[in-house]
This record gives sequence, C-alpha cells and structure tokens, in this order.
Amino acid sequence: MTTVRREAFGRMPPEEGGGEVEKFVLQSDSVRVEILSFGCIITTLETKDKDGRFSDIVLGFDTLEGYTKKHPFFGAVVGRVANRIANGRFKLDGKEYQLFLNNGPNSLHGGAKGFDKVLWSPQVLPNGVRFFRLSPDGEESYPGDLKVWVTYTLSGRELAINYQAQTSKTTPISLTNHAYFNLAGQGSRDVYDHEISIAADSYLPVDDTKIPTGEVAAVQGTGFDLRQPVELGKHLQKFHLDGFDHNFCLHQGQDRRLVARVFHPPTGRTMEVHTTQPGIQFYTGNNLDGSLKGKGAATYPKHSAFCLETQNWPDAVNKPHFPNVLLHPGEEYNHTTWLVFNTA
Repeated sequence: MTTVRREAFGRMPPEEGGGEVEKFVLQSDSVRVEILSFGCIITTLETKDKDGRFSDIVLGFDTLEGYTKKHPFFGAVVGRVANRIANGRFKLDGKEYQLFLNNGPNSLHGGAKGFDKVLWSPQVLPNGVRFFRLSPDGEESYPGDLKVWVTYTLSGRELAINYQAQTSKTTPISLTNHAYFNLAGQGSRDVYDHEISIAADSYLPVDDTKIPTGEVAAVQGTGFDLRQPVELGKHLQKFHLDGFDHNFCLHQGQDRRLVARVFHPPTGRTMEVHTTQPGIQFYTGNNLDGSLKGKGAATYPKHSAFCLETQNWPDAVNKPHFPNVLLHPGEEYNHTTWLVFNTA
C-alpha cells in the first residue's frame, strides 16, 4: 500500500511570478519520497538500512529558497534536453538554433531556465503524482509547443519515473531526473565506500568541455569497465581518475532492463536502476565543493554523492550516429526509469 499526501511547501518569489509550490509525500512500507511541483524535484528519499532504520539518501535543501537559487540541479527533472549540447547549437530542417550557453561554451540541461526552474501542474494518483506542463514554442530557443508529463509512482521498494511528451514541431528531447545519492545518508562525507556496477560495454570519451568526441569506446581494459562491481574510492585511485562525468552506452531497445547497481556495505543499502533509455550518465559530484548549505545544515563536498542519470546520449542532436533524439509531431516520447531499493 502506498499513501499519497499533499501539502504546501512555499511560494515562488514575486519576481518569478509567485505561485504556490506543493510537496507530495509518497510512502510505502520501505520507501518514503517527497517531490515538489517546482521542477518535479525529489527533495527527500528515505529507505531502510539492514537494521530497518530509515535515512534520507538524496542531497537537497530544507526550504524552497534553496531550490530557487543557483544549485547543481539537486533532485530535479531537467530538459528540454538533458546534458550538454556543443556550443549550444544545432541544425534542424535547414534552420540553425542557438541556445543559451550556461556551461562554458556549451548549453547544459535545458539552458538558462530549464524544466528544473518552473512550476508544474500536479495531479494526485492512487500511488503517486503526475506533473504536466506546456513548454511553449521558442522557450529557451527550442522549437515547438511541447506537452510534457512526468509521473512518479511508488510501489513497495520501487520508485518509477515515467516521462511522456508530444510536440507541435520537430524538436530534440531528452529528459532525466538529476537526484544526487549517498546510500550512507545525505550529508555523509563521500561515496568512496560504495560499490558500483554499470552494465555497459562502451562509453563516450569527452573533450575538455565534457562534449563527447563522437567515438564510442569499449570499456574493456579501461577505468570505465564497471561491468563487475568496483569499490569507488579504490577504483578512482587505481585508474588516477578525478571522478566520473560520462555517458555509458546501454543496450538499445524499448524494454525495461537492469543497467546499474550500487551497494553500500556498511548500511547494507542497495539501489538498482532499470530503464528503457539508451544511455546513463554516471556523475560522481566532482563539482560539489562544500559551499552549499544543504538539509540539516549539511555541507556537500566533492564526491559526496553520485548521480545515475538515464537519458539519451549527450550532444546526440549534433551526432547522427548517436541514438535518435528528435521527436516529431504525431509521435510520443515515452521512457521510464525504475529505482529499486533493497538491503543486502
């Protein structure tokens, strides 16, 4: 049985048009999750450890103000296109589009005001909540009126996130949730003692601005071979890696498949990621620097969390040999990601 509760969380600042922000609390016997109508943000995700104790395992803020200020997309749905687009530029039907540059020379996670920074319209479901918004033609310079639905449902130990969209003009689209996890509990110092595996035979090497070079490289014999579980801290040391911020290429197909697993031996918590998406961005919080005051006055230093963002491949709109990122009128974008929490 999942219970769903809604409550007020705060008001948007007047310069952002005001507007009531609601919080939706989804609770089962083993998982409790809180989600905002602002940015579809997961603010809290509590799961049990091996002794049955609940801890909050996602980074974030106690108040709405934290989320309306600049932050690294904690818990939010990002779009219209997740990840980076080189030089913020792409061509479509002979027309060139120039996006806002918010990540060095590139456009990241939808631009200046992406899906993470807007109010969505909520609808309560028996076991979850569905959010809707219309992204108007030309918003952040993207073409087409895009209708988007993001649905969170909780059943037992499994949180499902479904993304659907329809467009009036051909447009690139790639949606993901940008939750930052630490299975030891948010506010823990690092994720070095986490064991991770990702079911990917290849990954995308990137240039110094984190744009894929276009090569699809085999993980075999490299630090990117995570097909068997590795202890993160030791693995980074062994391969002299500063951290991960890379797309791992998943087996293509519309079926649900298990693509990643994280295990935290001290607490016994495990998290599995299942998805229908073609890629997963593994990010180890390299840009966190301890400057943000998070929940319960926690600070979040470098490598104090990890993200597993299921999505299309970065810069796919400029790389024809990458999986198709274009949605055409009359088609439906429809992807689901499932997070399954257990104890070992």
